[in-house]
Amino acid sequence: MAAAAAGQRVSESRGLLALPARNRELGLIVLALAITTAGFAAVQLARAQEFASDPLIAAGLFAAAYLSAHIVMRAALPDADAYVLPITAVLTAIGLIEIYRISPQLARDQGVWILVGLALFIAVVVAFRNIRRLEELRYTCGALAVVLLLLTIGLGTEVNGARLWIRVAGLQIQPGEFAKILLVVFLAAYLRERREVLAAPVRQVLGIGIPALRHALPLLILSGLALVLLVAMNDLGTSLLFYVIALAMIYVATGRLLYVGAGLGLFALGAAAALQVAPQVQGRIDGWLNPWVDEQAQCCYQITQSIYTIADGGVLGAGFGRGLILNSSGDTIIPFAQTDFIFSVIANELGLVGVTAVILLYLLLAWRGFRIATTADDGFSKLLAAGLATAVAFQAFVIVGGILRLLPLTGLTLPFVSYGGSSVTANFAIAALLLCVSQRANRERA
Repeated sequence: MAAAAAGQRVSESRGLLALPARNRELGLIVLALAITTAGFAAVQLARAQEFASDPLIAAGLFAAAYLSAHIVMRAALPDADAYVLPITAVLTAIGLIEIYRISPQLARDQGVWILVGLALFIAVVVAFRNIRRLEELRYTCGALAVVLLLLTIGLGTEVNGARLWIRVAGLQIQPGEFAKILLVVFLAAYLRERREVLAAPVRQVLGIGIPALRHALPLLILSGLALVLLVAMNDLGTSLLFYVIALAMIYVATGRLLYVGAGLGLFALGAAAALQVAPQVQGRIDGWLNPWVDEQAQCCYQITQSIYTIADGGVLGAGFGRGLILNSSGDTIIPFAQTDFIFSVIANELGLVGVTAVILLYLLLAWRGFRIATTADDGFSKLLAAGLATAVAFQAFVIVGGILRLLPLTGLTLPFVSYGGSSVTANFAIAALLLCVSQRANRERA
């Protein structure tokens, strides 16, 4: 009887997994919407000690936007992965709730950007449901990526020592968030065409096979561009992100550790040189090594306050809306807590359990992205999915590592969670492209 009961439970679990992908997606999105509603209500009650309709309105708009995206998925990508969109819904909900905790005005702005991001998600799904169409635009994407970065260097506004933003019509845009997607598209197409010649050495130097220079030259130029960004934009995070994406995609395409080793060596040399001319980078390194030396310095003060805030959260946290993250004047204890340090706010209110759940969500999202890459049946789709998954996973790893003092602070944002229009809209575009690749892979297998 026990064996029969166990067999019945296995059969039931398989039955749940056998549900159509879009039905599973809908169920998980509904769960995310329930978390959103409960979180907003908890923060509102903690702030005002009375019930108000604003959180319900915000949750309703959030639900309508995600359900609209789900309906489009049913029509355009019926066989795509069932988990990517719900994972983004949970991450976005947690971020929006904590931003509302910090400032209702910032939460309204972030809510607008989430609506814009989901609109972009829908547009990408409709335009590139046949993902191979994007391969034809590889050189256009590469050129646009370079233009966006050059505009940032030439016209960018310096904020906190880094030149990452451009002001357009009263809005502050971070072009690097979109340039990384364009870079992945270009590299996926270029490496699909050249991977055989890049993987096959034609010369032996000190016993190491070296590929023909004409094939490796664009990759060397890309490496140089990343180092130029490090100095010109005075920012370690963006250049490191671009570099890691490129190295990961080159390794996936060729399987040769030579490129990875050479690339890391070049970046280490360039970073060492940049320390001599980029004071922002040197300041971040100093703040990472010993933030208590000068707690009044901006980067040191952020780190020390972040450590105190995380420690105050303990294991279970104080709960949504009840953490100690605002001072007596209503400002955040951690400067710019809604952007770089939103992870610390989550740790304070949800504790070790809550931030562990957030990290697991990012691991799950990365796993789904790499799984989509392994199931793709053509080189371009495989490299595209691997590059996009690497971008999200590494960005989350770097920002969490910086907050926990495992790495220097980089100024990157936590995908789908941190405040910022460019970040959230670009990440929704990444999710849409992953799902387009998944649709093609699953349709071909069927």
